[in-house]
Amino acid sequence: MTISARPPRRLESFVSGRWTPGAKEGQALRDAATGDVVATIDSTGIDFAAALAYGREMAGPKLRAMSFHDRAGMLKALGLKLMELMEEFYAESLHTGATRADGWIDIEGGIGTMLTFASKARRELPNTRVLTDGEVEVLSKDGSFVAQHIFTPLQGVAVHINAFNFPVWGMLEKIAPTLIAGVPCIVKPASQTAYLTELVVRRIVETGLLPEGALQLISGSVGDLLDHVTGQDAVTFTGSAWTGRKLKSHKAVIENSTRFTMEADSLNASILGPDAGPGTAEFDLFVREVAREMTAKAGQKCTAIRRVFVPRAHVQAVIAALGDRLEKTPLGLPGDEGTRMGPLASLDQRDEVRARIRDLQADAEIVAGNPDQVRVASGDADAGAFLNPVLMYCDKPFAAGAAHDVEAFGPVSTVMPYDDIEEAVALAARGKGSLVSSVFTEDPKVAEAAVLGLAPHHGRVLIGNRATAKSSTGHGSPLAPLVHGGPGRAGGGEEMGGMRGVKHYMQRTAVQGSPRLLSAVTGRWVEGADVQQGVHPFRKSLAELNIGDQLVTAARQVTQEDVEHFAHFTGDTFYAHMDSAAARANPFFDDRVAHGYLIASFAAGLFVDPAPGPVLANYGVDSLRFLTPVYFGDTLQVRLTCKEINPRAGAEHGEVRWDCRVTKQTGAVVAQYDVLTMVAKVWPPVAARAAE
Repeated sequence: MTISARPPRRLESFVSGRWTPGAKEGQALRDAATGDVVATIDSTGIDFAAALAYGREMAGPKLRAMSFHDRAGMLKALGLKLMELMEEFYAESLHTGATRADGWIDIEGGIGTMLTFASKARRELPNTRVLTDGEVEVLSKDGSFVAQHIFTPLQGVAVHINAFNFPVWGMLEKIAPTLIAGVPCIVKPASQTAYLTELVVRRIVETGLLPEGALQLISGSVGDLLDHVTGQDAVTFTGSAWTGRKLKSHKAVIENSTRFTMEADSLNASILGPDAGPGTAEFDLFVREVAREMTAKAGQKCTAIRRVFVPRAHVQAVIAALGDRLEKTPLGLPGDEGTRMGPLASLDQRDEVRARIRDLQADAEIVAGNPDQVRVASGDADAGAFLNPVLMYCDKPFAAGAAHDVEAFGPVSTVMPYDDIEEAVALAARGKGSLVSSVFTEDPKVAEAAVLGLAPHHGRVLIGNRATAKSSTGHGSPLAPLVHGGPGRAGGGEEMGGMRGVKHYMQRTAVQGSPRLLSAVTGRWVEGADVQQGVHPFRKSLAELNIGDQLVTAARQVTQEDVEHFAHFTGDTFYAHMDSAAARANPFFDDRVAHGYLIASFAAGLFVDPAPGPVLANYGVDSLRFLTPVYFGDTLQVRLTCKEINPRAGAEHGEVRWDCRVTKQTGAVVAQYDVLTMVAKVWPPVAARAAE
């Protein structure tokens, strides 16, 4: 793929429902590989207070009126549409210096993250507008006063201020959980690569899939935007720790306790385990991973490996192996097929990295690569922001300062020796908090010591070994289901983490009241709330079923013959079911007891309506607990209550959660659990009625 010549385009902001250029000509943004002007950017004259108000007033109510499943479906449709447009994004991405492989991380990685959030939200969240948190807390002896923690969307706007290195992924990984939460977004990309973000936002707006005002874009400076944030807004920032601290200490952010999440500098470390010497699979994996993290995106990744800790005996072997790999990494124009590493994002960025290398030389020497003599396979080494990978070596890491404090945000890593795994962990902690660390080992004891030592200082820890060689996503890949962030100098924030990330844009509130009213608020039946009995609830479709619909079954006696038949039929001849003397010796039992799964099976036999009907399938149970022993002669009875109804969008069925309580003749609760079923939305099905 090659970059086609074109006139520079003037980037615009998308605020208050329209595309708006800045009042000034703006800053020139240059192609990272050729130096040609790609675009100009400026946000002068934008009314930022109005943009915030527009998001709060126009999009906020619309998003909050949607259920979690509605929002997830919206994002899925958007992600699929963006997948159709990827080649246009790849072509634009070349201007940033990204190779096709680099662009894949940013573009398909970002869209994939959005689709993953949409999928997980449909699977893990209810089809409601309120999210319950934890179990109901009973606050009175008679159960008439209870409490439930709930999550509801913030009624403000989430402002996402992003870094230059991932202009697509950096936006999509943040807006996905925000929109699922029901909160509109304002995105401010870093100017260097904002032309790619602006293009993606244009295509998003053109789809018409998002409510008006749900996504706004600022191309250029944020001006006085933060002056207008409130306690209902949220701000996220990715970039330098200095800038992050400045924004976090903004007067309005402090006075309003505005939620602020920061992902900042990170001197990520990778450790070669003491067992992983030359000739082992782990040694080869380690070398390959360090080289990949140095060269992917030209080392411009917040998760890239900056510090390389190696057993002292293997230092020279590692340096030789890494030097050889880096020497064979072709540097050139990002669109050329043979290029494996493109340029840095700008000439200014290259100057910055060279300056940081000089800082690192206070502790370390260059052992591979020359930052001042660039060799390229294609392109102009002077016009483009090209920089060879640079490997450094610090022989005395405990005496070093810069090696644990200076981040060269480019293809630069420093090898340092250690004498035992505890020392390696201590050196990793000298980074004062990082996004990710990794350890390559096949030794379980090394893995345990490393992870437990690294975890307090890192947001994520990767264990690399031969078993995961083919399946591992690697040291530097943040994944939608996992937390992305880190303590200390890494910013102290957490992003993504699956549905954990959604909750960052919601308020957790403890709601106290009667079971009936609490159930009305949450859309989930609570013990003590209203119930309705009559028609067997399994005869009701979703169109007819209501929360609180209940069945109380007849009773069934449990006999010795039942227990022995179940034991022999299933093979579960555990002594407590078959041997009276042994059972009585058990501190929990007075005599032989019925199997817990026999109780669950008998319960199903009591509440199931066997004829064909709207209940299509049982797909599991949650929170199953056996609470009281059942002896021969005890009788069981079931109370089954419709607890939660989740219609599935785009399907002819939905999920129903039933509260199942099994008691015996004394009134004691024998078993308690939730039964999960698939239930038709209408019954008979539409096709069957039409045939009639």
